[in-house]
Amino acid sequence: MVFETFVGWRRPGRPPSIIDAFEPRPFPHLLFQAPVKLLLYNLYHFFNFLRSSPTPSKPPIRVVCISDTHNQIPDDIPPGDILIHAGDLTNNGSVAEIQKQVDFLNSLPHKEIVVISGNHDTYLDPRTRPSLSEHQRSGSIDWKRVHYLQHRRLSLTLPIDPSPSDSDRARLLSSKHRRIRIYGAPQIPACGPMSVHAFQYERGRDAWSETVPEDTDILITHTPPKYHLDLPMPAGMGCEHLLKEVKRVKPILHVFGHVHWSAGQMVVWWEGSHEAYEKGMSIQSRWTHGLLNPWLWWNVVRVGYRGLRGLIWDRIWGGQGPRTVMVNAAQMMGNTGKIGNIVQVVDI
Repeated sequence: MVFETFVGWRRPGRPPSIIDAFEPRPFPHLLFQAPVKLLLYNLYHFFNFLRSSPTPSKPPIRVVCISDTHNQIPDDIPPGDILIHAGDLTNNGSVAEIQKQVDFLNSLPHKEIVVISGNHDTYLDPRTRPSLSEHQRSGSIDWKRVHYLQHRRLSLTLPIDPSPSDSDRARLLSSKHRRIRIYGAPQIPACGPMSVHAFQYERGRDAWSETVPEDTDILITHTPPKYHLDLPMPAGMGCEHLLKEVKRVKPILHVFGHVHWSAGQMVVWWEGSHEAYEKGMSIQSRWTHGLLNPWLWWNVVRVGYRGLRGLIWDRIWGGQGPRTVMVNAAQMMGNTGKIGNIVQVVDI
């Protein structure tokens, strides 16, 4: 019997694997395999759903987020100030495929366009480039006005458009600008052959600690952080070390992709409820599925108690503590080979 783990996109005609960690598990399977974690997961997200949305700056900067286009061109990308592509522009990662995606991005009207690589963008990683044919890797990429970040920091100064309510004189004199600091890095926990899939490291290895600048406003990675928009049940396909780094830096916005089935966005409030959720999800219970694990149940209680406290603080007292908006911007719809997920838009 062959067990296979593969990135959440399957080439046409590829037979489905027996076990694919990038496919969602049916609810009955989760209920049998990890009932307490399923309760923990839903309790945490229930309280998160009831929280108010973070208040953006005034006037806000609109960030449009896409990822995992795999050679395809999304329709109807909304306007905005910054467009972010969080990797997997292509299928095979040849120069021609990457250039076609860059040309499309360059044609869009957004003020700034920022891109990182994904594991399918083979040419962009010197370690995997030799797996391409000589024809596929010949030439170079003209990025034009697109900012390509590969373990690199970018500082942007964006003009802020005056409010429609401003007087004509105020609009003429308006010269407001806002500085946004962005850091992008493509590395992911291994999900395929190291010689073919770009920017991989062995799962469990720490490839993140102290790598992201502390003043980062927007973090762009290809992999999700562990247990957040990464098919967190039953085990999570994101990186635990990236989660620790995000928690250390606490960017305003974290954009990623890679796990197609988990496209969407959520707000992570860096407080006791999240700490209990993270600890509970990381507990391993093999034989009793967690039913007899007191530490797992204790974290369920903590999520409920801390989640209720945070909700009261938010809704009654209007308090909003440190938080990060997390966005899985994958455009590919699961393993269908077709794009169609909603383009994610965030005002910060």
